[in-house]
Amino acid sequence: MSLLQITSLLIVLAGAFGAINYLFLRLPGAIGILVVALIASLGVIGLDAIFPASQVEESIRAQVLAVDFSDALLEGMLGLLLFAGALHVKIKDLSAQWGPVFLMATLGVALSTAVVGAGFSWITGMPLAIALVFGALISPTDPVAVLGVLRQASLNKSLETKIAGESLFNDGVGYVVYLVLVGIAFGATGHGGGHEAGAESAQSTFEAAAMLFAKEALGGALLGLVLGWLTFRVMRLIDDYALEVLITLGLAFGGYELAVALGVSAPIMAVCAGLLIGDVGAKYGMSEETRHYVDAFWKMIDEILNAILFLMIGFEVFAVAFDMSSVKAGALAILLALIARLTAVAIPVALLKPFRSFSKGTVPIMTWGGLKGGISVALALSLPESEWKPLILTATYFVVVFSIIVQGLTVAPLAKRLGREPGLNV
Repeated sequence: MSLLQITSLLIVLAGAFGAINYLFLRLPGAIGILVVALIASLGVIGLDAIFPASQVEESIRAQVLAVDFSDALLEGMLGLLLFAGALHVKIKDLSAQWGPVFLMATLGVALSTAVVGAGFSWITGMPLAIALVFGALISPTDPVAVLGVLRQASLNKSLETKIAGESLFNDGVGYVVYLVLVGIAFGATGHGGGHEAGAESAQSTFEAAAMLFAKEALGGALLGLVLGWLTFRVMRLIDDYALEVLITLGLAFGGYELAVALGVSAPIMAVCAGLLIGDVGAKYGMSEETRHYVDAFWKMIDEILNAILFLMIGFEVFAVAFDMSSVKAGALAILLALIARLTAVAIPVALLKPFRSFSKGTVPIMTWGGLKGGISVALALSLPESEWKPLILTATYFVVVFSIIVQGLTVAPLAKRLGREPGLNV
């Protein structure tokens, strides 16, 4: 199938499954599309088990695997989704919560990666270096899923900013950590020369990892701010809402591809550029009419891509192995991911408590609201081929589906109950 045919099919199915959800299930839009896609996929798998001669599953599996989910998200949709999400977070609100956001997006990701990696290695017997890669790809919260839930939760501003800001930045940080660990786990080769050579190799690997992290994270942030500032200066000279919408689209697409070409973090670039345009650009570089159209355009882009992404997640069940050991590991990975998320939230909050007050509602809301999503699945699919890749993919899929459906459907009621307590100060 051509790219146009695949795109057309995904849009048609997203619309059809969205209509089925609206008419019958009445779940939140993107989650409902995921549920319908998952039911349809499992129905096909079950039908093929009953009538193996039909080979329907094999035919659909081949079509699904022909679509490179990892490239479609990481090289296409992710930049638009992150840019759209960042547009609606104000720098002033974010700066007021910079401490929790920074610690949870950095220390939190590191702690979660360590907890998941050590636990998954112990559960499965997987080498620790490879298990840490799984920890890195499953630790970041997905801004697409998180921001979709926030729109329904009606949280107070400070808590909403913490969750939104962390989900936007820990995604980029987690991606950089993933790249570093993949290089260590899959790129390292054996060396002779005894203990001294091993120590030198370890030091060299650590230094290379630190340099890569600095280049990716800091370079991505700098590029995003520079491109966002240049775009803002151009938009100040223009009063044509259609052209200005087009310019923001060019920033999201072109900036993301430029970041990839320069070898810096494209997700962090998209977030920083979106923050600057959504705040400084909207306030000083756009007329009221332009702000209205830019906001409406990016909300629509966000909703459409969100629907397509969740549809694709539902179909990726065809790429998952369902043998008993993988299913057991996937179920345990869900528990492990929740423990790691609690660690990633509770420790930064404990470190900051001497300097600021937190309500008891902060930890449970941010723990249960740390939804995983398509980014984790895409990273799992992009892993180098190895004997452990099918197990990692299955565990990732279990965690993501549980997170989106179970946590996604219950976090808004939890947040409304805890996040609206009288006198809540988070």
